[in-house]
Amino acid sequence: MNPLYESIRRTVEEMVVAGTLPQALGYGFVVNALLCAIFIGPLLGGIGTMVVVKRMAFFSQAVGNAAMTGVAAGILLGESYTQPYISMFGFCILFALVLNYTRNRTRMPADTLIGVFLCVSLALGSSLLLYVSAKVNTHVLEAVLFGSILTVSDTDINVLLLVFALCIAIIVPLFNQMLLASLNPSLAGVRGVRVKLLEYVFVVMIALLTVACVKIIGAVLVEALLLIPAAAARNLVTSVRGFILWSIGFSTVSCLLGVYIPMHWDLALPSGGAIILIAATFFLITTIIRSTASRFREARA
Repeated sequence: MNPLYESIRRTVEEMVVAGTLPQALGYGFVVNALLCAIFIGPLLGGIGTMVVVKRMAFFSQAVGNAAMTGVAAGILLGESYTQPYISMFGFCILFALVLNYTRNRTRMPADTLIGVFLCVSLALGSSLLLYVSAKVNTHVLEAVLFGSILTVSDTDINVLLLVFALCIAIIVPLFNQMLLASLNPSLAGVRGVRVKLLEYVFVVMIALLTVACVKIIGAVLVEALLLIPAAAARNLVTSVRGFILWSIGFSTVSCLLGVYIPMHWDLALPSGGAIILIAATFFLITTIIRSTASRFREARA
């Protein structure tokens, strides 16, 4: 286990004993889940802005469904059903690359093509999961689909940290180019930005994040956390900087509250579902603000 995590855990446990923090944080698996939330919240919130701008929400959902197929394939190939990362990473990355390649090589509308891939992936994944459900505990499969703080292990945290570091290493030097390619591909091409290459880099990042976030949010709900906080942020701001910062804020708060609230009030609610419901609440509030606040009405007029 990473010494940093051990230090954080000990510090949290001492603060719980002292009464500084709530009793729910005295459980190690809750601390694990909150650590994961701290990583995935800002990352999904920031990348989600480009998902919205690129109109790729449907694409990220297709990759999420591919994760289910990857889990089933890994189990069939003998991989551990609690941590089938090799099969999930391999299948999701391959799926994303093939889908993006096909999208660039066909005249078919993007939403139609993505819909075809999504349906095929969902059908294949559900069929394989039904087959392997007789061999493994179904609660494990539910955790993969919808997320569960009870199943977050040290390995899951280390995988998430590795993916987080890799995505940050890619985003920091390429962020401006990726943002320009998302907002105006033609202008980006004129300025020498390799738009097609950045598209492949972007879809690989979506695949990596989907797999890394499975244990907290669930494969089915990763797409929702990429989309909803960014949509909520877009209701409030018109600047690119504000759009990104608000999206990161909504996503991070949703992750932290979604992990903590079910434990604090002893609710029989998966962490993934709680996270998305809180993000949806932010979206509802911002939609009401946008539809009622005078400055937004004047902007629309």
